[in-house]
Amino acid sequence: MLEDEYQKLDGLALAQGIRKGHFSATEIVDCAINMAETYNPHLNAITWESYERARELAVALDKLGRTSSAPFSGVPFLVKDLSAVAGMPQTSHSRLFEGEIAEQDAPVVKAFAKAGLISLGKTNTPELGLTITTESAFAGPCHNPWNLSHSTGGSSGGSAAAVAAGIVPVAHATDGGGSIRVPAACCGLVGLKPSRGLTPVELQLAGSWSGMSVSHVLSRTVRDSAGMLDAIRLEKAALYPLPQGPQSYLSALDGSRQLRIALQWEHPLGAHLHPEVSKAMEQTRELLEQFGHQVSDAAPPVDYRQLTGFTGNIINIHVAQSVMPQLAKREESPDTSLLEEGTRRMAKRGSALAASDYITAIDGIRRIAKEMEAFHRTYDILVSPVLTQPPAQLGWLDMNSDDMRTYALRFSSYSGFCSLFNATGQPSISVPIHHSDDGLPIGIMFSAGWGEDAVLLQLAGQLENAVQWLNRQPASLANLKASK
Repeated sequence: MLEDEYQKLDGLALAQGIRKGHFSATEIVDCAINMAETYNPHLNAITWESYERARELAVALDKLGRTSSAPFSGVPFLVKDLSAVAGMPQTSHSRLFEGEIAEQDAPVVKAFAKAGLISLGKTNTPELGLTITTESAFAGPCHNPWNLSHSTGGSSGGSAAAVAAGIVPVAHATDGGGSIRVPAACCGLVGLKPSRGLTPVELQLAGSWSGMSVSHVLSRTVRDSAGMLDAIRLEKAALYPLPQGPQSYLSALDGSRQLRIALQWEHPLGAHLHPEVSKAMEQTRELLEQFGHQVSDAAPPVDYRQLTGFTGNIINIHVAQSVMPQLAKREESPDTSLLEEGTRRMAKRGSALAASDYITAIDGIRRIAKEMEAFHRTYDILVSPVLTQPPAQLGWLDMNSDDMRTYALRFSSYSGFCSLFNATGQPSISVPIHHSDDGLPIGIMFSAGWGEDAVLLQLAGQLENAVQWLNRQPASLANLKASK
């Protein structure tokens, strides 16, 4: 298996090739490790390696004679360092948690293992996953394969860089406010945030930010995203209600119908769209109309400033829950230098909030969810940008800045579209519709009513067939390979 051949195959194709004996799991894992060793010194995507363990698992699988029925058996994979992997560091890329080792696998990690995936290690993320770029003080910046001076997005930035570089075809990602969709947009990938309740979460509210955060993957193809949803979906409700869905999301990709689609052009808080983002929206409209969908301009009837207050309070409370016990364990105050400035402020705000503030936020979000239910009785799909501009330069969005006012203004003007769907629990997907004149990816976001993940994947499949984004490869990778 040559590396160029490996990069052209998605996860399902690799698993099928192993099952049919076209190549071995060991060959595939060795390809992935070789590529990681070539590209990762430039990308800083993988921050904890388990290469030898991955080789051992691949050899063991090959000795079974390719009898595994797991859908992604033998496929190389990476886990984001917000989820525990037994025996590996569990730092959430914070200096406060340095030295901590996980004792057991997180529920979603168990699901990935059951799907047959072979993990090469853990990926870079901002501290506690709290921002939309991956540049922690703990591990340093993650570099975008499309242009090394630009951000991968966050918080699943390390996973996005590894998939965009072709090191692995799919990688673990979580999304509590855009952390799957933003890196997908920045790195030219498919990023589905599933409906709340569909995929595994920790069995306490703090582990999922009261239902705002979900787990899935970043991928290069829609079918890998659908296949992974089949592989890890819950069979019965856990912490949240289980949405109804097709027997197989992968099989449902063949279905389609005419959709009523709303295009949201205006930023929720009044920021301007970059011309390249507007161009991507226009291109999207043209494609949707060519498919025969009914397209109108419309925005959700949501008070976004209220929404930001509600979600901010919930996140701050859970950040405080995450760090306060560890601060006590280390006999540190919340002002410790072991936390980045943004995290410190969020933890202190969360500690100062009352139970009534939490209940008010939960009630407010439920009211907004009802408003979105009504909106989706008129429109099947809402389309918007993921970000207001192409991927930012590294250093532009600094969660550890002395000037937190500038950081906050940049954050709110750069993002703003994603968090609504974390609050309401609706599915939402970013697909790589466009590239800027500078060659940087620009993602467009499609969102649907709770439980309508199959409709999103069907529409994304239509767009994939039209745009053919799998054929796009970051030109910078060839230079990195040549310089090895």
